[in-house]
Amino acid sequence: MPRVTITVPEKNAQPYRFQLDRQSVYLGRGSDNDIAIDCGSVSVKHAEMRRVEGGYELRDLGSTNGIKLDGGRCEVIPLRSGISVKLGDVAFDFQLSEEERAALAREKPDSESPIAQETQETLPAGPSSKVRRPREEPAEPTGGGGFWMILWFLVLAAAAFGAGMAVRFQKDTGGSLRDAIKSKSHTVTVPAPAAPAAPAATPDAAAPE
Repeated sequence: MPRVTITVPEKNAQPYRFQLDRQSVYLGRGSDNDIAIDCGSVSVKHAEMRRVEGGYELRDLGSTNGIKLDGGRCEVIPLRSGISVKLGDVAFDFQLSEEERAALAREKPDSESPIAQETQETLPAGPSSKVRRPREEPAEPTGGGGFWMILWFLVLAAAAFGAGMAVRFQKDTGGSLRDAIKSKSHTVTVPAPAAPAAPAATPDAAAPE
């Protein structure tokens, strides 16, 4: 059974229960209402809780202080389980059981039913709702490109070193390092002639007797 709780300021909360087949529940300060509310901010015939296809709604009946949701005044408020509405200064809380929500959602399971929307929001996500992240492919090795880059760097370094040496040689000697290398490569070193060998010693002539 739907449960309505009325809380008048500075008074205890008053719960009320109704069958699902109850079509209208009137609320107001007058004693002829289904829920009589003893509060000066509530009109004699303040509001009606009406059974609609797929749920309930609360409708203002031209009251002085109106019905409010989140501080804003409304003519009609669709009722969800757990919603809290104000009738003047009085709190109106609406609650449904799980079975009642399921039964109401089956009556009109579309976007027009607040109960159907609430039921869809509380359903657990199925396997199809899981977001599949794309599998990351392993990066391809780039060893070949790195080898050629290192080789090219070494060639450039050698060329820069040679150019620096040529500039320094020209500054120090006034000549070209290339010409000096060429002339040095054509110079033949002649070995010094060997010293003549000393004559072999001869035995002394025999002294005459």
